[in-house]
Amino acid sequence: VSLWKLVCAIPLDVHKAFLYLSCKRSLEMISFILMVNKQGQTRLSSYYEWISMAERTALESEIIRKCLSRSELQCSFLEYRGYKVIYRRYASLFFIIGTKPDIVGEENSENELGMLELIHALVETMDRWAGSICELDIMYQLEQVHFLLDEMIMNGYVVDTNKNNILKPLDLMERESHKAEGMFR
Repeated sequence: VSLWKLVCAIPLDVHKAFLYLSCKRSLEMISFILMVNKQGQTRLSSYYEWISMAERTALESEIIRKCLSRSELQCSFLEYRGYKVIYRRYASLFFIIGTKPDIVGEENSENELGMLELIHALVETMDRWAGSICELDIMYQLEQVHFLLDEMIMNGYVVDTNKNNILKPLDLMERESHKAEGMFR
């Protein structure tokens, strides 16, 4: 008996339940990513869900205040206004990720350690791209940092964490810009 015949023999209700359960885990998405210095100034913000500017400002200031006030001995996860906030400090920068379940009323079951690993992969990729990443790199090359971030995360979902795949388009853009500069000299 083929597998297809077995699957077709299962009632439709069971199919819907299986599809719901198999997709349920993937319903979490990243709502925002912030890069903040030790003084609490936002150096980069990327939002993957619509939030009004007034709400963004209030949310950012409150989350940044909470993250900066925590000691290094406290864990790097906190819950705030329905968001699960995961952060990590590298040198003078805080990398903050906020997640929220797509379905209202659902529990946010996002894997905090997975998000910490994503932050680490982001920092390692940025280090490979800019040498040792610092606040000035982010400030003066903001467009490239956003492009790098977009190569990793699209529409709130992680697309790729392979450093070589992420940096390839950036290298191509850099090479082409050098070619264009050489043509006009």
